[in-house]
Amino acid sequence: MSYPFELRKTFVAVEEILAEQGRSSGPPLVKAAAAAVIGNPFAKRFGDDLAELMAWGKPLAELIGGKAAAALGAPPQSFGKGCIVGTEGSPEQGIALITTAFGDAFRGLVGGKAWVPSNVKRGALGAAIDIPLAHKDALYVRDNYDTVEVRVPDAPFPEEIVVICVMATRGRMNARLGGLQATEIKGDGLR
Repeated sequence: MSYPFELRKTFVAVEEILAEQGRSSGPPLVKAAAAAVIGNPFAKRFGDDLAELMAWGKPLAELIGGKAAAALGAPPQSFGKGCIVGTEGSPEQGIALITTAFGDAFRGLVGGKAWVPSNVKRGALGAAIDIPLAHKDALYVRDNYDTVEVRVPDAPFPEEIVVICVMATRGRMNARLGGLQATEIKGDGLR
């Protein structure tokens, strides 16, 4: 398949949590992460106009969102996104990749209504990042506040960006902090 960006590789990881502190609460919590390692055309230069990177958001979300959904193996209940920008780039370039076009496409892929939480950082080869998770339909569902640690062993090279999406099948194992429950969502993306 042809993409507007230089794709070096994709990476997919799945985690299945069966218990937390020796206790289980319902079905396993499955988390999936998918990443695309792409070339950064703005490495080593400022670039006043990052519209090119912003336009890549939709095809990136479709590529890695589809891979994460397939790996999850069940409908996602929560999601998140992020980037690790190689050392010759800037966090602004990563944010450009996962802003509106990416968020809208990713949200549409999972059937969500809420804002997609994110994290972006600069990092060297093998750097890890914690990607936040929140409920796909309402940000205020505390049970779904969680993270997925993602690391692609041989990325990013200095002139690359690792673009990441994550999703999970349910809220945290043994969540007990109260507040809005998933069954009480009213559909405004917050509550």
